[in-house]
Amino acid sequence: MIVLKIREKLRRKVAAFTASLALPTGFASRRQAQKKYFSRQNLLLYPRNPWLRRLKRGNPEITNYLDDLNHPMMTKNLLLLLFLLVSIASFGQVSESTFDATMEAVYAPNGPGGTAIIVQDGKVLYHKGFGKASLELDVDMQAGHVFRIGSITKQFTAAAILKLAEAGKLSLEDPITKFIPDYPTHDHTITVHHLLNHTSGIKSYTGMEKWDAEARKRDFTPLELVDYFKDEPMDFAPGEEYRYNNSGYFLLGYIIQKASGQPYDAYLRETFFEPLGMKHTAYGHNSPIVEGRVAGYQPSPFGGYQNADYLSMTQPYAAGSLLSNVEDLSTWYHAVAADKVISAASRQLAHTPTTLNDGEVQQYGYGWSLGEQEGSAFWGHGGGINGFTTASRYFPEEKLFVAVFSNCNCNDPGAVASKLALQALGKYKEIKVISLSDDLLDKYEGKFELNPSLILTVTKKDGQLSVHATGQGSVMIEAYEEHKFFNEALNAKIHFNFADDGSVESLTLLQGGEYVCKRIE
Repeated sequence: MIVLKIREKLRRKVAAFTASLALPTGFASRRQAQKKYFSRQNLLLYPRNPWLRRLKRGNPEITNYLDDLNHPMMTKNLLLLLFLLVSIASFGQVSESTFDATMEAVYAPNGPGGTAIIVQDGKVLYHKGFGKASLELDVDMQAGHVFRIGSITKQFTAAAILKLAEAGKLSLEDPITKFIPDYPTHDHTITVHHLLNHTSGIKSYTGMEKWDAEARKRDFTPLELVDYFKDEPMDFAPGEEYRYNNSGYFLLGYIIQKASGQPYDAYLRETFFEPLGMKHTAYGHNSPIVEGRVAGYQPSPFGGYQNADYLSMTQPYAAGSLLSNVEDLSTWYHAVAADKVISAASRQLAHTPTTLNDGEVQQYGYGWSLGEQEGSAFWGHGGGINGFTTASRYFPEEKLFVAVFSNCNCNDPGAVASKLALQALGKYKEIKVISLSDDLLDKYEGKFELNPSLILTVTKKDGQLSVHATGQGSVMIEAYEEHKFFNEALNAKIHFNFADDGSVESLTLLQGGEYVCKRIE
């Protein structure tokens, strides 16, 4: 996800830098060349790009920027704005070459690769691999190759909890101290429900300062890692906020072990993987030889790629430890949709938005994100873990499943999956940029708050709007209608909302659902 901010920053640099360079052979215009070079998998990491080799020289800050890519367990972030574009042809008219072009724009033949699958009502419409499964051995990516899936693991954990609840072995309203008696709750009641929907207030261990590169290499037993974070102060009272949290799902894994009497991986294997015939899905231990497992990569600060930083797979556990391929994941999603995994009532619970104590609604259920693309509702999840990024979503009304896996944390399969889905749904079309007056652009400037820790600052410079999110870089947004903006690289939209007096009172982030940020300055 972090790569998206880099790509936006570099797009601006490329546009300015290349203005003084000769037009490369084979391009009709400078803008066409810039667009092609920018759209390639990662600007700095495209070795045959003559402009970018020169851009890299004399821009040491870009090398420093790449260091940010080494975060070992990326999770979905609202402010990276996985927003959705719209599309052209009807579903039956979409050609294989259309899907190929979407994948090839991100996964170059000689770089880290990706796999994609599109399935409707059990029929496989598209299933391919692109790029390399191993750069060192020059092995091409195959459609059935196996990846670490990161936080997509969470839906398996949530389904296991719901399955145990159906069997009467736990209740979603059970306090976590029923299973971990010495867990400090600071006079609060933290329930299984709070862990499932990221509202517990427990500090996420993946955001702790002491969880550094050396700590990530250490093997932990489940209780040892619980001890690692349990004494941290709480971030908020249970139910007061929604904050994505890996500690909560780690605790759920331990609760599954206690309630079922089986290790987490054994319970998932015997309850889900074996009955569903998911032969390529398992706990992603580092040591075993796994047929079809691909290598994971990350950008190198010196250009090109390097092997992903080591992470002990005892640490992601129930928050992000599984291996799978896109075909197995399709089997899983369709089984969930058909109520073959958990009951219809449990599935409904899992796919119900979270309501906070103050009545605010968050588009996350139990282990699944909830959203819509151009009027088509979906449930899904993404994942990011050392060397791997993944995306998945299921559209129940259309019975359509889309997943994209990547063996590098240098691109965003979520944006690719969004585009593939819209193409398959017949709802994709290019968005055209329009010009707005400086006086109107001035009205959009200000600070907009989603919550106290998440503020968007909109500024204007040289007739161009940029948005800066708390703790992140700035990205440009372009108008496609009056008061409506988008960022093509981020696959994102922002709409400004006006009060009766003609002033901007809020903006709306579109990420499947709608997130209103009130103006505070």
